[in-house]
Amino acid sequence: MARCYFLVFLLWGCTFAPNSTPLPTLTPTPQLTETPVGVLNEWEILAPGLERRTYYPTPENEVTQIVALRIDPTDYNFRAHYRPGEPLTAQEWGVELAGTAAFVNANFFTDANEIIGLLVSDGIPYGSPYTDRGGMFLVQNGQPRVRSNINEPYLGEVLEQAVQAFPMLVLDGLQAYTNNAPDRFTRRTVVAQDTVGRIILMVTPLFGLPLLDLSVYLPQTDMNIVNAFNLDGGGSTLMGVQIAGALEFPVTSLDPVPAVLAVYPR
Repeated sequence: MARCYFLVFLLWGCTFAPNSTPLPTLTPTPQLTETPVGVLNEWEILAPGLERRTYYPTPENEVTQIVALRIDPTDYNFRAHYRPGEPLTAQEWGVELAGTAAFVNANFFTDANEIIGLLVSDGIPYGSPYTDRGGMFLVQNGQPRVRSNINEPYLGEVLEQAVQAFPMLVLDGLQAYTNNAPDRFTRRTVVAQDTVGRIILMVTPLFGLPLLDLSVYLPQTDMNIVNAFNLDGGGSTLMGVQIAGALEFPVTSLDPVPAVLAVYPR
């Protein structure tokens, strides 16, 4: 897990640090509501096969907004990038990944900036796969997929790309996370797949929903999510997007990160 230095105390710690005790927060279960006047309520086409939209799980509190990128695999491919022990800031990743359409942070990682779980970059595996938790984004035979590590554990099959983290939030279109232990609002990064195979990358710029509430909310949206899981978050959450030839950061990380999932035009 990353070392996280937050400017606001409610953002302390990364998304789901093992062996940590999250702050207790009383949170209502979010329900689908009409989008507030003046916010983006339709998918905005950034390029063929690349769309952006902002969701407001709790419209009365806009800081919980979710920025979503929807990516058509017929127009884009995906690569995991990993720099063990050499993390980069969001801006440095932007320079490193010139030519990408978008990228987000990926696996949890240790204080030594080594990933936790499995990561596969251009066919080379790193780390140790989860067998008892979470999900995996993978590319096999050129096709991206989001799956559960419990339902379909990694058995050493050849993959071109992969990242892992936890917990699963949506499984087969339904709420997957049911742990009602005290949790907190903090920044989140999520990867999902919809019913027609598109990949959706999501980040929360300020205060993302607690994991239980997020797991309840996502299946209620019109994103038609089949499977989704939580990536690293908190100070690690970042998203870079190429818009009209310029790299923009809907969310920039507070900490450098050693691993990202990047999107490239075909």
